[in-house]
Amino acid sequence: MGEEEKAREELEALLEEHKEIDLKIEQMKSQPVYDQLLLQRMKRHKLQMKDRIVFLRSILCDDIIA
Repeated sequence: MGEEEKAREELEALLEEHKEIDLKIEQMKSQPVYDQLLLQRMKRHKLQMKDRIVFLRSILCDDIIA
């Protein structure tokens, strides 16, 4: 398995996990009472995943442009 293929697989997994966390956050926020600390941690994790997604996309797009 090449590096590009590994990056694509990681990107797909991160995109799926990002969607799942987004749904969990929305469900949690819809509750009248929720754990604000847990919500904050989930948002931070989601942001870290987004940074990694942007990084992987930039690597994969650079290969296409070059």
